[in-house]
Amino acid sequence: MGDRTARHPRVAVVGTGLIGGSILLRLHEWGADVRGWDPHQPTRAEGRSRGLDFPDDLADVVRDRDVVFLCGPLPTLPETLLTVVKGVGDECVVTDVGSTKGGVAAFAAEHGLTDRFVPGHPMAGTERAGLTAANPALFTDAAWVLCPSLDGIVQFRALADVIVEAFGARVVPMSATEHDAVVALSSHVPHLLAGGLAGAVAGSDVREGVLALAAGSFRDGTRVAGTPARRTADMLVNNREQVLRQLDEVRSVLDGLAAALRDDDLAALVAQYERARAVRTALPERTLCPFRREFPVGGEHAEELAWLLELGSAGGHLTGCRVGDGLVAYTGERPA
Repeated sequence: MGDRTARHPRVAVVGTGLIGGSILLRLHEWGADVRGWDPHQPTRAEGRSRGLDFPDDLADVVRDRDVVFLCGPLPTLPETLLTVVKGVGDECVVTDVGSTKGGVAAFAAEHGLTDRFVPGHPMAGTERAGLTAANPALFTDAAWVLCPSLDGIVQFRALADVIVEAFGARVVPMSATEHDAVVALSSHVPHLLAGGLAGAVAGSDVREGVLALAAGSFRDGTRVAGTPARRTADMLVNNREQVLRQLDEVRSVLDGLAAALRDDDLAALVAQYERARAVRTALPERTLCPFRREFPVGGEHAEELAWLLELGSAGGHLTGCRVGDGLVAYTGERPA
């Protein structure tokens, strides 16, 4: 991004569905020079009707940009990445918002793009889709994973600053491999379980009765089953190995619950649900402590990268990243 301040970058958003559209709207509100592009002409027309800059040609969108967000469907990301890097300057930072990171990170490494591409994943969304569903406040206080690399640490710093300042999000540095393992259990398996529960009701002879009596537990447990089916399928297929591995862990717990119920073992049921309740209760109640950590701007960056990855693995996040006087200063929080 050169000498331009990270707080006022020139940005392109490629793909303006729910996530890309929300990024675009927020950057527009923030006052950034931002352009949007989508392969579907009606979406571009919708963007223009909102007063947004929506050129028809992708090359015109990414030209002279400091940051480019790739927000199209997962299967399109590798090809789009290659197309975009051909049309931007060497100092442009490119990132994505895909819900799996291993595949696109490996693709970038194979094509020598790790010094320009920072894999990313904002942990926010709804079951709705499209620019009309976009919400500029979608990422406020959300976790936003970024996957730094040794030769892309400068790009990581610049992007982390934009995400904190523009979106009010919490940046979680994490390796692509760890990200995929974590989201398999925190996001992808819940999609499988929601689909399983809703699918069982769809084929049940008491379907209408269930729908008539459905309360919060059913609505909460099946909410993500309302996500567009292709989006969910792409997510699961692209993280197949980790999803199946974590699903085995969930299946083991379910088998234990079923065995306790079958054996009329009340104590075992209570014990397992107390354990589960402790995890659920900890979700909003984690005790976090603030920190500040500085590193030299130059050098090998190995210590900085190791610290960042350890921070994310430990459940911490960044709330600031400032470069000046030969130092990069990170602020944030981590579990006590």
